[in-house]
Amino acid sequence: MIPGDDQSREAAKKKKTVGAIRRWAPMMGGATLALLGLSRRSKSGLAVAAAGGLVAYVASNANANSLIDQLVSSARVVVNASPEELYKFWLNVEQFPRFMRHLESVRPNGTRRSHWVAFGPMGTRVEWEAEITSQRENEFISWRSLPGSDIDLEGTVRFRPLSKGRGTMISVEVRYRPGAKRPGVQFARLLGKDPSFLMRQDLRRLKALIETGEIPTTEGQPHGVRTIL
Repeated sequence: MIPGDDQSREAAKKKKTVGAIRRWAPMMGGATLALLGLSRRSKSGLAVAAAGGLVAYVASNANANSLIDQLVSSARVVVNASPEELYKFWLNVEQFPRFMRHLESVRPNGTRRSHWVAFGPMGTRVEWEAEITSQRENEFISWRSLPGSDIDLEGTVRFRPLSKGRGTMISVEVRYRPGAKRPGVQFARLLGKDPSFLMRQDLRRLKALIETGEIPTTEGQPHGVRTIL
């Protein structure tokens, strides 16, 4: 065993440990301060608790924002329609809010560009301008957000016909990079750790819309299963 390698590994391990302490110590300290203040049951104790809660909140947000680098969502679904039908449908971006529940609106802006508005946390909105970067008729469409958008993203949808007239496989992959803008970071956090789950829900609604002309809903049904979209 080479001594130099041992020292390098030990230094890297120490650096990782110190980094973790620096990230989490403020949050733990704030939480401890909040608990201490609440235990006093006085006005001064409540002030201490509020200060501790604020420190913990700021620290947790800073940690979460620094950890979000890129989110990737992918999903696929088989739809009883031809690639030609689905390709034309996907180019009509104004219809997207009908099956993508996190979207408020999509407005075309020319032949290859569109303006998107999504629902963010606490009533906020996340907006971006998107453009089609490449496409092949009835096969795929790729797009990306433009500079100045609240969130940096790129995606591709593919349409693959299945044999024996069994319909078309729609495959979608989207990569999200929140960047430095707060709305983008909040939107990425809203997607959660498994954005692919949300996309699968969207594609199921798309399948229902294409095949039946409407999207089933559980609203008003006391025992219905609700999604988080």
